[in-house]
Amino acid sequence: MVREYIARDPRTGLPLNVARSKKVDKKIVSQTGPWVSISDVDVLPLARGEIDQVQTRYMDRTHTHDRSAGVRALGRFSGASIHDAHSALMVAFEQDEAEIRVAALDVLPEVAVRKSNELFDWLSVLLDDEDAQVRMAASRCLTLTAPVFPSAVETILGNELRSSQKSRMDAAWAGLKALCDTWPEVVVHHIDTLLLEDEAVLRRKAAGLLKRVVARGGPSVWDLISWSLNDIDVEVRRISARTLPSLAKRESRIATSFAERAMLDSDSKVRLSGIKALQTMDTDHGRARELVVKGTASSDVQVRRACVDLLPRLFGEDVLRTMASDLLKTETDPQIAASLKEMTFDVSIDGTEDQKNAQLAPAPAVPAIDREVAESQGKQIGLEPNRPVLTDAAPEKSAEKTPTPPASDPVGAYRAVSQDEMMGYDDEFEDEEPETDDEYF
Repeated sequence: MVREYIARDPRTGLPLNVARSKKVDKKIVSQTGPWVSISDVDVLPLARGEIDQVQTRYMDRTHTHDRSAGVRALGRFSGASIHDAHSALMVAFEQDEAEIRVAALDVLPEVAVRKSNELFDWLSVLLDDEDAQVRMAASRCLTLTAPVFPSAVETILGNELRSSQKSRMDAAWAGLKALCDTWPEVVVHHIDTLLLEDEAVLRRKAAGLLKRVVARGGPSVWDLISWSLNDIDVEVRRISARTLPSLAKRESRIATSFAERAMLDSDSKVRLSGIKALQTMDTDHGRARELVVKGTASSDVQVRRACVDLLPRLFGEDVLRTMASDLLKTETDPQIAASLKEMTFDVSIDGTEDQKNAQLAPAPAVPAIDREVAESQGKQIGLEPNRPVLTDAAPEKSAEKTPTPPASDPVGAYRAVSQDEMMGYDDEFEDEEPETDDEYF
């Protein structure tokens, strides 16, 4: 067999961490209680009603377990024993005692992981049970099973999302939110149908889930955002517009198109969400630059302020000063005007002497070899004084000019005088200054 290739760090030899899409594996958590102390031999007879009670020790206390406790303990079985547990659970759904039906609904998610035949049909029936406790248990069961069994509860979940009873609706929406992490494509299908409802509350709740599935929902989510931005209800448009910054990080072109539509909305909060999307995306995009420049002339103060803050990211200093000067002529908001004045300020022209000097770039350093060559030629570099150039021949020349007589020569200090010197002749004549009569005046 060929060994699996594993990318490793060449320095440490450890496996490299590779970024992967996050996959959520939703699992059913088993419930615990005193019934976990019932032995396996007594669980099935107790759940079927073949025996009435069983006593066990749990947490240093003696507990007496009835049939409902035996039903709750059915979740422990697996393998071949799951068939007997499934049959006992199906019988428990038909019992007249509400407590037994509640226990059966509580253990349904655990048994359904191993064998789910006909269990969700009973869940659909018990959601409309005559007993309130049973209906509440069925709603809890739907919340737990929706992220794990999306196909089995699709119809049930769709009905409960539109329920007139608030408790049942809230439980269904909680299951749909949990479904966003495991099966976002199923959530997209539910949102698609909910956005067509006449009730604004349902459309608002559906729009609130768009941000949860925008990263993994694919192109289908883009259509849902587009429809939501055109909704007649302003709150639906606000909620959907808040997903644009998240979309801009992944699909800048689509987000730019939606941001342009949001900036033309009649609601100020929708327009601000469009500006936030432009702040998130790459500002080098041509259409995004045009939208920002157009937004600087908007009648909405908040939109103008947000667009003006984006100008330094889009343009250079020269173009920015020109644009800021033009905008100052018509700007009435003091805060925006102050920001524009800062953009028009040029340190090299309007700054103080210290500010101007701070902008001057220092002269590049002279290489050491160039400095040595210049100094050897008697040239000064910078403001430092010339350093004396020492050579090996200099001491010899000075020694030749002024020889030191030996100490043993008694007449070493005597110098002979030539005949020319005695007669007053000298080879080097100095120009004598002409006599003037200045000293007499």
